[in-house]
Amino acid sequence: MASLTWSLVCFRLDLLKAMVAAGHKVVAFAPDHDPGAIATLREIGVGFVQIPMARTGTNPLTDLRTVLALYRELRRISPDTVLSYTMKPIVYGSLAARLAGVPERFALFTGFGFLFGGRTGGWRVTAIRRLSIALHRLALVGVKAAFAYNDADAQDIRRHTMVGDGTPLVMLDGSGVDLDRFTAQPPPAGPPTFLLVARLLRDKGVCEFAAAARVLKRTFPHARFQLLGPFDPSPLVIAKSELDGWVEEGIVEYLGETRDVRPYLTASTVFVLPSYYREGIPRSALEALAAGRAIITADTPGCRETVREGENGFLVPARDAEALAVRMEAFLRDETLAARMGARSRRLAEERFDVHKVNAGLMQALGLNRQLDDATIPPRTDRHTA
Repeated sequence: MASLTWSLVCFRLDLLKAMVAAGHKVVAFAPDHDPGAIATLREIGVGFVQIPMARTGTNPLTDLRTVLALYRELRRISPDTVLSYTMKPIVYGSLAARLAGVPERFALFTGFGFLFGGRTGGWRVTAIRRLSIALHRLALVGVKAAFAYNDADAQDIRRHTMVGDGTPLVMLDGSGVDLDRFTAQPPPAGPPTFLLVARLLRDKGVCEFAAAARVLKRTFPHARFQLLGPFDPSPLVIAKSELDGWVEEGIVEYLGETRDVRPYLTASTVFVLPSYYREGIPRSALEALAAGRAIITADTPGCRETVREGENGFLVPARDAEALAVRMEAFLRDETLAARMGARSRRLAEERFDVHKVNAGLMQALGLNRQLDDATIPPRTDRHTA
């Protein structure tokens, strides 16, 4: 159960394949109609149900409609197991599954975004934070296990008693990355290129990236600073006028958005993500690791998981454009540094973030890794998973 249909293909395709290969009937739930993603799911044998859900809204009537729609669909298909990930699906999917009598329910926390991101935001953000914690406590009563990507998230889950003390909290190395799809290549010849891949949110460090680029362009006019990613309905989004101003100033290049980041990683020298958004473990950084790119990222929960300081990249303080510029400058002064660190990034991806290893651990924790033996068991549907 996801908050965006494309994420089922982008982040969970290998997991869904593993579920189907183990003999389970799998149905995916998400709110938007994405014909390409839905077709891909059907190709691997995964059903799809579209549900009404506002990803960023706070209208209680809309959220109630989401719970009721999920409840009806779960009663209809009667799954044995429900796995929900990202915040709204965790709350409303788990609550609906509990009401529908689904026996095994799991919650996968992929990051807390602005909820625990250090942004005060006044009374509104405080109220949303308190309400979200209360809803998690209500919805996650009786879940069989919860999953987290980093220690800070795990500590917040426990500190705010979002799950019961007796509920196992299993740590995962992010969503993993397909090491065959993302292959390592040396940085290209030509001007050094720094690439930030993210939704265009302020908390992703986009403004700090632009500020650092402005400083470095004065001394290194040949350097390139690229932004790749979509605008977002969140109130934290960068205004198009602000982005246009950076482009007109000549400090950044905006590449738009894409569903295949590989060509852009190949054309880059260093991957940059100065995010303080409270990532789980950012998928964009995992893909950069696998592609053999040095990483500069913020010393914040989730992001710091992708860097061994001084080996495959650098960590910088959050919201510190000056420190970011200093670390970026190191690659401009030493033309061999990006290749050396990039090779170590690839090794880190192989050691820790292989998607098949990550999914094997998740499947085991879900109790879904029982492979059917076609020689002794006739073809049939095993556990029904949503």
